[in-house]
Amino acid sequence: MFKRRKPRSYSQLATEMIYPRGGWRRASQYVMHRIRRLPDQPQRIARGFAAGIIVSFTPLFGFHFMSGVLVALLIRGNIVAALLGTFVGNPLTFPFIAVLSVGLGRWILGVEGRFQPHRILEEFTKASGELWNNLLAPFTDRVAHWQNLDYFWDNYFLPYFVGGFFPGLIASVVGYYLTLPLIRAYHKHRARKMAERIARVQAPRPPDGDGPGGPG
Repeated sequence: MFKRRKPRSYSQLATEMIYPRGGWRRASQYVMHRIRRLPDQPQRIARGFAAGIIVSFTPLFGFHFMSGVLVALLIRGNIVAALLGTFVGNPLTFPFIAVLSVGLGRWILGVEGRFQPHRILEEFTKASGELWNNLLAPFTDRVAHWQNLDYFWDNYFLPYFVGGFFPGLIASVVGYYLTLPLIRAYHKHRARKMAERIARVQAPRPPDGDGPGGPG
């Protein structure tokens, strides 16, 4: 009953992951609209949103939702807000986050060698394939190789994790203090509207016959 008449193709799904229908501006407005309307305390909602932001700066691709939930539980934030906060990390922002995080992490850890930003995606893709191969090796005739994963861990994954923490923390704090007053203002506005609606319903009606045209 609620299915699309014409299902979207895989190419359309992939395209909308990179550029949603209506644009990223409309998508961000939708996220903020959903956050404001969450039925929870403003502080918990803002903490949950901040939790989603900070995990967006980690290299745990495919686990950002799960990580956002765990961080939200840890800091007593709203879980749905945390899931919405993870959308700060998207195909438009990930390249900037990755270059900043890996570059900063390599500098902090003192990783030697030339940093090549254009290889970040390539190294993550290669490491994912190699890890999957090694997991299947005990059950198939494949041969496990761990040397390249060691290189990936030292040069990309660990620097990403370390370097992403600080800008992620800053972004999450900024996100918290930007969303908190917006959520509070919306909740006050909604409470005032509700109070006005209740007052109109409970307002005493004039007795029959006392209005215009009634018996004098």
